[in-house]
Amino acid sequence: MDRPEVRKLVIVGGGTAGWITAAAFARLLGQRLAIELIESEAIGTVGVGEATIPQIIRLNAILGLDEHEFLRATSGTFKLGIEFVDWGRLGSRYLHTFGDTGLNLGNVAFHHYWRRSVGSGCAGKDLWHWSLHQLAADQARFGKLDKVGNTGMTGLAYAYHFDASRYALFLRAYAEGRGVTRTEGIVASVERDATSGDIRTITLKDGRQVAGDFFIDCTGFRALLLGETLKVGYEDWSKWLPCDRALAVPSERLPTLVPYTRATARAAGWQWRIPLQHRTGNGHVYSSGFVSDEQAAETLLAGLDTKALGDPRPIRFTTGRRQAFWAHNCVAIGLSSGFLEPLESTSIHLIQSHVSRLIQLFPRGGDATTMRAEYNRRCTAEFAQIRDFLILHYHRTDREDTEFWRYCKHMDVPDSLAHKLALFAASGRVGRDVDDLFKEASWVQVMLGQGIVPQDYDPMADQISDQQLGEFLASLRTIIERSVAGLPKHEDYLARHCPAAPLDAAA
Repeated sequence: MDRPEVRKLVIVGGGTAGWITAAAFARLLGQRLAIELIESEAIGTVGVGEATIPQIIRLNAILGLDEHEFLRATSGTFKLGIEFVDWGRLGSRYLHTFGDTGLNLGNVAFHHYWRRSVGSGCAGKDLWHWSLHQLAADQARFGKLDKVGNTGMTGLAYAYHFDASRYALFLRAYAEGRGVTRTEGIVASVERDATSGDIRTITLKDGRQVAGDFFIDCTGFRALLLGETLKVGYEDWSKWLPCDRALAVPSERLPTLVPYTRATARAAGWQWRIPLQHRTGNGHVYSSGFVSDEQAAETLLAGLDTKALGDPRPIRFTTGRRQAFWAHNCVAIGLSSGFLEPLESTSIHLIQSHVSRLIQLFPRGGDATTMRAEYNRRCTAEFAQIRDFLILHYHRTDREDTEFWRYCKHMDVPDSLAHKLALFAASGRVGRDVDDLFKEASWVQVMLGQGIVPQDYDPMADQISDQQLGEFLASLRTIIERSVAGLPKHEDYLARHCPAAPLDAAA
C-alpha cells in the first residue's frame, strides 16, 4: 500500500534508547525529517545500562562526539572486557576481552598454537598468558595503543562504563541542539488509521495531539506502540535464560578504578560490578524460581566491595524478543523490542545497531514492505546470535552445587549453539556466522573460560617445530609485558584526560 512521504518522525519515550535514536536521526536524517520526542519526567527509566562494547565508538564517531568530553560528562571509565568469576566452576576466573589473544601465525588463529603447546608440554599456561588486555587489566592500566610495535599484533580494543542517566542527558542536549523537539507529557491514547492500520496520532493526557508519519517505540518493557497498540506478540526465551529479575544499587567508588566489568556467578544468577569515576554500579540478576527477592537482596548487598549508597531497586523482565521489530509504520527500539540480560553488555549495542539498521532502511515513503521485511530478518538473526552467546555462559558449566546451576547445565539448548559447542570441543574451530556480533576470539575465550578444552587443533599449526613454537610463545609474552609496562595507570589516564566534575556520590 502506497503511503505519503515520511516527513515527521515521532519518538515515544526517552532514556538511553530514545535519545540515542533522536541523536542519530538528527545527525544523519535531520535535514529531511522533523523529529519530535515525547517523554515524561514522571515516568522513570531502567537506566542501569552502564557498560558497553567497542561498537559504541563507531556511534560516537558518527555523532562527532569528543571522547574525553563524553567521558567527563558521564563520569565514564574505560573497559577492556568482562571478568567472569565462578562461572565454569567455583573458584574459576577469566576475562572475556575485546581483543585477540596472542598473534595469529600463517593464517592460523593463535589459540590453535596454544592448544598444541598444551598437548606437547611446551607451555603449561592458559590462553590469557598471551593476552595484552589481561595483563593491562591485572595491572589496572589503560592507554591508547593501536598496535604493538611492528609485530602485527593489534593493540588495546576498548569500550566504556558510564552513568546511563547522564548519558541520556548528554545525548538530549546533542539532539536538541540539532533541532529535535522534546515534548513533556504522558501518553493517554494512540490513534490508528482506519484503513491502513498505521499509527497517526499520539494524544497526551492534557489533550495535546502529536501527529506523525513514522513512529519509534522507546517506551521500555511496556512497548506501548508495538506491543499494546499494534498487538505484536512476544517470544519468551526463559527456558534458556531463566533469570527474570534484577536488583540494582549504587555503591561508593572503588579504591582502584579497574578497566573492566566484573560478573560474579551467584547461587541463582550473577552479580555485576561496574566502576565509574564517582561511584560503582552494582546489580544482581537472578531467577525468581530459584531464590526469593529477599535472599537476592541479601546476596547483592553482601557481595558489594564498597558501601551501598541506597536501597536495591527492583527490575522485572522476561528474556526474549518481539515477534516483529517493525510493524506498520512503527519500529521498537530498546527494551520495547526485546530483552537480553546485560551479561555481555549488549543492551546499548542493540539500541545502536537497530537505529543504524533503521536509518539504512528508512523509507522515503510509498510501500515499505521490503525494507520492513529486511529489517525484521536482520534483527531476528542478531537477537538469536546474542541469545546463543549468553546461553553458553550458563549451560557450559561444571557447577551443580545449586538447583539453578543444575538446571542450566542440563537444559536443552538451541541447535545452533549445540553445533558450535560440539565443533569447538572436537577441533578448536568456531562455527561463527559471518554477521555475528561476537568475533571468533570472543567465542574462543568464553568457551575456554567455561571449561571446554578442544580435543584437537588445526593441523596447520604443526608447520613449525616445537622449538620454534616455544620461541614464538616466549617472544610474544616478552612483547606483551613491555607494551603493558609502558601504559599509564587507568586512574592516571582518566585524571589527565577526562576527569569527571565533582558529583553527589549518590547521583
